[in-house]
Amino acid sequence: MSSFDYFVVLAEMRTGSNLLQANLNLLDGVHCFGEAFNPSFIGDPKAEDLLGITYDAREADPFALLDRIRGSEGMGGFRLFHNHDHRIAAHCLADRRCAKIILTRNPVESFVSWKIARATGQWKLTNATHSKTRPVHFDMQEFRAHLDALLDFQSHVQRRLQVTGQTAFHISYDDLRDVEVVNGIAAFLGVRDRLETINKKLKKQNPDPLESKITNFDEMQTALRETDWFTLWRTPHFEPQRGPAIPTYLAPSKTGLLYTPLRSGPDLAIGNWLHALDGADVITNFSQRTLRDWFDSRLPHRSFAVLRHPVARAHAVFCDRILLDKGGRFAEIRANLRRVHKVSIPATVPDMTGEDGYDLASHRSAFLGFLAFLRVNLSGQTSIRVDPNWASQHVLLQGVGQFVVPDAILREEDLPSALPRLAAEVGKIEVPAFVPGPHKYQDWLAGIYDSEVESATRQAYARDYRFFGFRDWL
Repeated sequence: MSSFDYFVVLAEMRTGSNLLQANLNLLDGVHCFGEAFNPSFIGDPKAEDLLGITYDAREADPFALLDRIRGSEGMGGFRLFHNHDHRIAAHCLADRRCAKIILTRNPVESFVSWKIARATGQWKLTNATHSKTRPVHFDMQEFRAHLDALLDFQSHVQRRLQVTGQTAFHISYDDLRDVEVVNGIAAFLGVRDRLETINKKLKKQNPDPLESKITNFDEMQTALRETDWFTLWRTPHFEPQRGPAIPTYLAPSKTGLLYTPLRSGPDLAIGNWLHALDGADVITNFSQRTLRDWFDSRLPHRSFAVLRHPVARAHAVFCDRILLDKGGRFAEIRANLRRVHKVSIPATVPDMTGEDGYDLASHRSAFLGFLAFLRVNLSGQTSIRVDPNWASQHVLLQGVGQFVVPDAILREEDLPSALPRLAAEVGKIEVPAFVPGPHKYQDWLAGIYDSEVESATRQAYARDYRFFGFRDWL
């Protein structure tokens, strides 16, 4: 008799989880129900429901679907990625009756595979003659973000298993076509059936060597040499802790100042000031190694972070990432906010002139809806990730402190006087004036701000108000 009631495959996109699912489903009495808790769909992108539960019903009560999977005939399970419903992840990691199968792949290979799949639109391959491939550009900063998310999740999973005294079945991408290893999973799950051969329907995509898949392969090799693979940060629990986000740091070309941004702050205005400080390009895209070199070569030096009022910051991220997300990076979250959280965001991006029907009243209603979402999101009560663009500044600052504790934590409104003083401390005599950079649509915020907006923001960012002593915005 099996020690488990159900199983979860802990994996990521482009790690071979589709093939692993296909192999598991060949076992008599085993059924993997796909990405059952993907925030964008339920089970499969084309499915309207799973085991009789619709997407909306799952969002309202994810444990109802978990109960259906656990109670399904035979051994049921599903695939779970780092950005899937963290309520389910937390439950499964604590549940000893849930078998954990951990699937991993070389992160560079999975990242490149993901880039190619996005470029070609081909996510599965069943006929090699239909294979699509396209060389892609390797962006180191984008890869670091991918790697951060992957390692954060792996670190969280490992710790939860350690503190609860559990073990998992580990399998790598290269083992997926080894029938003996797949049969080892069957033994681990406690099912009797064994495979004679693995699933042959799904074909390996992009089998060519990496150098033929990357347009800037030499540049990629150089960039990867600067990555410190052994002391990368981790970000467990809710509200998720954050890594130091070192690639986002900014420094002038010569002066010993280092800016450690907290997302959705006055980054553009500060970057312009740092550029004017030395009259040259700002140093960007730090790695741990290059940042250590910077500290060693800039004496004296000062580092600083900047706090933005939570009302102004929430409004900035709402406009930039949700309301006016023309690039589509947050399109899935935008759709989820409209569909599940009933935030009154217009279906099309408004032009912010007031002439297309989207006026101050509409903006106030939509922003209040977003603030209500932030309150439950930051409390770990939604399936949507806590994105660093709207994570609390307290948590972001703790992340910075994992690598460097800033010499100064400044307030946005104090920058015109605070920045010249900080520059003087490192010997800079002639300092350009700081030109404040309020958000492009801050006048819209001024037009809708009232005690209700302030109260909703305080509920969402209670820790920031408490620890940083923010007063009302106006």
